[in-house]
Amino acid sequence: MRDFLIRCRRYLFRKLYFKIGIRLPSSNSKHGKRYKCIRFWMVKNFIESCGNNVNIDHGAWFNPELQIGNNSGVGMNSKLNGRIYIGNDVMMGPECIMYSYSHAHTRTDISMCRQGFEKETPIHIGNDVWIGARVIILPNVTIGDHVIVGAGAVVTKNVPDYAIVGGNPARVIRMRNEGQP
Repeated sequence: MRDFLIRCRRYLFRKLYFKIGIRLPSSNSKHGKRYKCIRFWMVKNFIESCGNNVNIDHGAWFNPELQIGNNSGVGMNSKLNGRIYIGNDVMMGPECIMYSYSHAHTRTDISMCRQGFEKETPIHIGNDVWIGARVIILPNVTIGDHVIVGAGAVVTKNVPDYAIVGGNPARVIRMRNEGQP
């Protein structure tokens, strides 16, 4: 019975967020702190795991499988599809897209639209990461700690700790910890 009530509560908060919360004005607007608190209250009640001081901005769309750490945020109008793990202190710009699954395309005897999806492979984002605007992160990618992902990058492979990456496909531009003791 308890599991049923928990599922009902999550369902109701999810419906409430996607009906009302997603439309509330941005955190940068007048009374933005209130809207941020309302969205946080809705979201923490239906996603898998939600840290403290999380900012879910206007128009952010994601699945209930999202796990997000303390002091992190999902940018305005971002779309996070599937199982995604976001660490602590992660900044995300607007209109980021993350997919933890893709269409199947291995068979050539039937059309791709009839093959369904490949097995879901989660996305992992470390701690202290800055993700610029309009970044796309594809399935099975791990972004290390202390990373900067430049605006507009398309991340198709794992990113090591302290890297600054950019481009399409994203490549390491330099390391943040070069020349430091």
